[in-house]
Amino acid sequence: MTDSGRTSNSPHEQDHGQILDSFIERLMLQPDREPVASELGVLQSIYDNAIQLRQPSQDAIEHLDGQTIRYEVSLSLPSPHDGITIRILVSLPPSYPAISPPQLQLLSKYIGPYGVDSGLFGSILRTFLSVNGVEWSADTICVFDGLQNVIELCVAWYEDRQIPEKVGGLIREDVKDRAGTPTTQRSSVEPMQNGLIEPPTDVFAAMPDDIQIIESEPITDRKSTFVGRACQISHPSQVPLILSHLMSDRRISRAAHPTIHAYRCQVGTLLHQDNDDNGETAAGGRLAHLLQILEVSNCLVIVTRYFGGIHLGPDRFKHINQAARNALEIGGFLDDPGARRNTVRSKRR
Repeated sequence: MTDSGRTSNSPHEQDHGQILDSFIERLMLQPDREPVASELGVLQSIYDNAIQLRQPSQDAIEHLDGQTIRYEVSLSLPSPHDGITIRILVSLPPSYPAISPPQLQLLSKYIGPYGVDSGLFGSILRTFLSVNGVEWSADTICVFDGLQNVIELCVAWYEDRQIPEKVGGLIREDVKDRAGTPTTQRSSVEPMQNGLIEPPTDVFAAMPDDIQIIESEPITDRKSTFVGRACQISHPSQVPLILSHLMSDRRISRAAHPTIHAYRCQVGTLLHQDNDDNGETAAGGRLAHLLQILEVSNCLVIVTRYFGGIHLGPDRFKHINQAARNALEIGGFLDDPGARRNTVRSKRR
């Protein structure tokens, strides 16, 4: 993965991918390590070429019994911090996930121009040990949640060290951009009246044929509201059309984060998948992970968040995932694949 977050297909990275594939296959042969192999496969699909075994030798692959597994993950900070990457070392003891959590360590000595201090290093080391970190329970795989927590810590740490004038300039630029867009001129809080959302008043953009959008009941917490939507898709090219259709609804486009989304779509023998945070750091990746663990395919899930002026902290991710899961359940996407088309209770836009 390059600094910009784009995937590179260099021969060197292809070798790492082949080594990782072989490593996962070897892990699958050990019943006690099968959950680790499955998790590593999911992480590989999410982060692509960003994962590298710490000791990628054939000897390390062949001798796994009782060994701690270590691999590095290179991740880009989300927008507006494009181009800034961090490196995390993931260590999985032999007893993970049965009775021990993983350990995460920040390898980067600098984030942007700033030297990393002991406070940030310590916070990341305590990811699964601190009450302010990620909750872990026995027999639960949790590396993805840990990595997302590391990104949040690094973003917060980095932003605290930016020059105040630069931060103010970014905020003023963002406000100016929002003011110049007709669909976002009013405050994101305005659609909320006693937890209800204003009815749409705009002319909708065209929806692809045979697409039905399923909408969940709103989840409201401290004046913020989360609405989940899901629909069945047959090709990735439908995704931007569906998002444009939703954004033509003024009640959606005026939200602080109107289209946090993720999709998985099988076309022939290829599985297409992608996600977008829509300004809510790490939210898209969490939706992608939700689709992965639920084994949902040919589906686009979208969550709209209306910000009520009170920061929710990590609770916002709980509500985003719950809103998405509610939409998937209402739409029948969690049922048997053969029954999905017959059990959809839809809301056509």
